[in-house]
Amino acid sequence: MTNTRQTTVTLEPVDQRLIEGWQRDFPLHDRPYAIIGKAMELAEDAVIRRYATLRAAGLIGRIGAVVAPNTLGASTLAAMAVPTKQLDAVANLISAEPGVSHNYHRDNEMNLWFVVTGPDLQSVEAVIAGIESRTGLPVNDLRLVEPYHLDLGFELDGAIGAGPRQILRKPNLAAIHPGDRDLVATIETGLPLASRPFLSIAAVTGLSENAILERLNALIQASIIRRFGVVVKHRALGYSTNAMAVWDVPDADVHRLGKAFGSEPGVTLCYVRRRADAWPFNLYCMVHARRCEDALAVIDRLNNIADAKPRNHTVLFSKRCFKQTGATLSRQLSTVA
Repeated sequence: MTNTRQTTVTLEPVDQRLIEGWQRDFPLHDRPYAIIGKAMELAEDAVIRRYATLRAAGLIGRIGAVVAPNTLGASTLAAMAVPTKQLDAVANLISAEPGVSHNYHRDNEMNLWFVVTGPDLQSVEAVIAGIESRTGLPVNDLRLVEPYHLDLGFELDGAIGAGPRQILRKPNLAAIHPGDRDLVATIETGLPLASRPFLSIAAVTGLSENAILERLNALIQASIIRRFGVVVKHRALGYSTNAMAVWDVPDADVHRLGKAFGSEPGVTLCYVRRRADAWPFNLYCMVHARRCEDALAVIDRLNNIADAKPRNHTVLFSKRCFKQTGATLSRQLSTVA
């Protein structure tokens, strides 16, 4: 279990550049760290060593692909109302599940929120059914309907979202080739920190380095991979406030408001999800900020945009982070089935 209140660190300027400058557009090259080193006037081994130190310090999670949801695999956001006395036990059971990538305690009666990922919808549904069976508590499956903004890149020297907003293109599922999921699954825990990182991947997949790079570039062009680069541990880097704002928006208004909310600076994620009987909300925005008041200021702007008054609205702040990893595309043995 990780508490969301973490001590932040002061980065050396070179490390800040290594993180901030390569969250996107990481060089897909047989020697990517040499390319980064050339751009920053560093030796290749110095780049590798610094990334290894940043990862060991818990400042970055991995270097790799951020995959559009429900393209190479399947995922859903799930929520439970867990009695306080059972919260730690249930959270630990859920975190032990390999297919769970995120698991948060939020300040609401619906207090445990987690993301289930897997190679297909059947595996995701099996995890949810197993959790319900083991805990005796219902799980609300809040399936994604439409995304409007998906970007967890963080600007370390300035306000989050201050840069230009990227246009969210619809993934071209026709571009997916057999074997692409297995390829991306081999790097779901991160690109190796070695001079030729794709060489070890080639040994596992049986593909050549060139073939691997071609497929990754093709998946980026098709918006299957949303970005390829450094994935940060945002709380350790000062973004300790994690707010999920939700609205119950009439279906006739949700597309217009989703597009408007998703284009607003400060919003890191924006999407429509299906409602559940116990949870009527359908429009979600995530806001990551350094302070609670900064997050609330962003959410206030969103409420001002919502000229068609939502039927209900609430904000859930994260209290504890039990687990945070990348999505799971590989088939792993469930612990709760």
